[in-house]
Amino acid sequence: MAKKENFTADRVARFECQPGKQQSIHWDAKAPGLGLRVTASGAKSYVFETRLHGKTIRITIGDVNTWPLDGQAGNDKTARAEARRLKTLADQGIDPRQVEAEKRAAMEAERAAARLADMPAAEAWNAYLKVRRPKWGERTYADHCRFASAGGKPKSRGRKKGEGDTTEAGALYGLLSLPLKAIDAERVAVWMKDEAPKRPTNTALAFRLLRAFINWCAEHPDYKAQTNAEACASRFVRDELPKKTAKDDCLQREQLPLWFEHVRKLSNPVQSGYLQVLLLTGARREELAGLQWADVDFQWKSMTIRDKVEGERTIPLTAYVAALLSMLPRRTMEKSGKTVPNPWVFSSPTAESGRLQEPRIAHVKALTAAGLPAISLHGLRRSFGTLAEWVECPVGIVAQIMGHKPSAIAEKHYRRRPLDLLRMWHSKIEAWVLEQAGIEQPKEDAKSGLRAVAAA
Repeated sequence: MAKKENFTADRVARFECQPGKQQSIHWDAKAPGLGLRVTASGAKSYVFETRLHGKTIRITIGDVNTWPLDGQAGNDKTARAEARRLKTLADQGIDPRQVEAEKRAAMEAERAAARLADMPAAEAWNAYLKVRRPKWGERTYADHCRFASAGGKPKSRGRKKGEGDTTEAGALYGLLSLPLKAIDAERVAVWMKDEAPKRPTNTALAFRLLRAFINWCAEHPDYKAQTNAEACASRFVRDELPKKTAKDDCLQREQLPLWFEHVRKLSNPVQSGYLQVLLLTGARREELAGLQWADVDFQWKSMTIRDKVEGERTIPLTAYVAALLSMLPRRTMEKSGKTVPNPWVFSSPTAESGRLQEPRIAHVKALTAAGLPAISLHGLRRSFGTLAEWVECPVGIVAQIMGHKPSAIAEKHYRRRPLDLLRMWHSKIEAWVLEQAGIEQPKEDAKSGLRAVAAA
């Protein structure tokens, strides 16, 4: 270390960089380790240097224009006072650089916590959707997006101009616009009291999605500090939750002729075929909508359905269903600027995905024309399971065709029914349903009549 001098304001002002060097350091004789660094350009700053654990460490204190050399008694914001503080830490074996790094980290964590505390819960919601989406089906993800939507988008065609031209905000949009810390039990209860009378079913579903989101936030390291974990768990909230009632919408035997008559009259053959196959297979709406031509084997009379329970299941392709599918159009679609075959069985020339998106509207139209009571698309699945009892089909057979999880030890571990056995019973169910509707079931050995249709 070079010769030391007692620093004064005048000396600090006169110190210069030695000729031919990029920087020079002058050392203070009064405060151990305090130095003044002068660069070739004339910039001056105070530094501190000492030995720690056998190594030399150097720390920049600050610019001479910011840090006075000395000050009034009790003023520790001076270069000499800072040098003494750093020397004290070093003498105790503490690295001042590590102390400073920890201080900066703590300050940054504090600022991050403040940002999280004030940000809308929608930001955490978007992070939640990104993490959970791979584990959800398309319908579940779409429900989450719909309930959090700000609305204001143009509605689908078919509505009168000026009459509800844009969509409403989703049921959860108002809550998610608040900071996460503001969503507590009282706020959720007020929200439900306001929403439930208008849309009880929607509110119940939105509440379940919100509860899962709150539980996720309560365990996430970034959000748990701002989360009221009991926001959806208190009795105060549950008392406002719309009571869940078991749905029992189901086609009765005597309603089958009218239902088939008006569904078959629908102008769109894809919608008509979809609704009939939905009833005759007992599949879930999205499972069937996601059926691709590669999943249908007309030769060996089978269909492979993407199953939300088991991953996929193979069921019989019964005669009437095979005839319906064989008459559906084979379309093309645009993908990455190229025209390619449309892979979906229930295709749509107008949907961005290329497949049927909302068959419910066509179903309601057919029900209204037939004078039948409201029946949901899931009600058609319920109808298949109920109508199958008329042919005394074993419960396990029906469950396997519909993709229900086995409910008994024997079903789980000892029943592996071949496709031929399923086909025997499935054909009986289809034949009985068609007989009640006054429709003749095609022969099993009849040709499918598969035809190609030009792209629409």
